[in-house]
Amino acid sequence: MKLLSLLAASTALFGALCTSANAITATEQLAAYTAQAGAPAQATRGQTLFTSKHGKEWSCSSCHTVTPTVEGKHATTGKAIAPMAPAFNLERFADAAKAEKWFRRNCNDVMGRECTAGEKADVLAWLLTLKR
Repeated sequence: MKLLSLLAASTALFGALCTSANAITATEQLAAYTAQAGAPAQATRGQTLFTSKHGKEWSCSSCHTVTPTVEGKHATTGKAIAPMAPAFNLERFADAAKAEKWFRRNCNDVMGRECTAGEKADVLAWLLTLKR
């Protein structure tokens, strides 16, 4: 019964956060991914995922840099990319729908598949450790 209540609450929270009209914080987004994953996020795993290649040509850091507190550059187009770390870019992860769109697109580019909720939580947990 307790597990069912937790699942219902986390599903409701995640659904609410995914409405693009809802402004959220990166911490709230992390809570939603963690609830969906059903396990605590691990920042060290997130850093490893972000900086490693996963059988494809790029890693996340190929465009976002190994220090995601600074501006990156798209590896193909050269387009500037604002810092990933929320402390250095307040708009990053402030819109759940946008975050989902970019995770879906970039995970497919880097890993050849969508990231799991746990992987998203891990990456975001690491990005939240990066402070000014």
